[in-house]
Amino acid sequence: MTKTSHHFDADYVAVLREVLDIAVEQIAAEHRTPATKAKMAQTIVRNAAAGVTDARSLVSHAVAAGAEGAP
Repeated sequence: MTKTSHHFDADYVAVLREVLDIAVEQIAAEHRTPATKAKMAQTIVRNAAAGVTDARSLVSHAVAAGAEGAP
């Protein structure tokens, strides 16, 4: 299995951070833990690396990942 390395420039990382902040605001307050935020961030980066560029789609995927919190 070959791992592909993706490099995002600082501006794009800032956009992804904004996407995370927006997504976190859309989940229940009790799930807004560091572990859940990390899970959501992973989802955003994974989808961005796969070529998803639509912010709404990235938010949607992150909200779905964080909706139940993280273990």
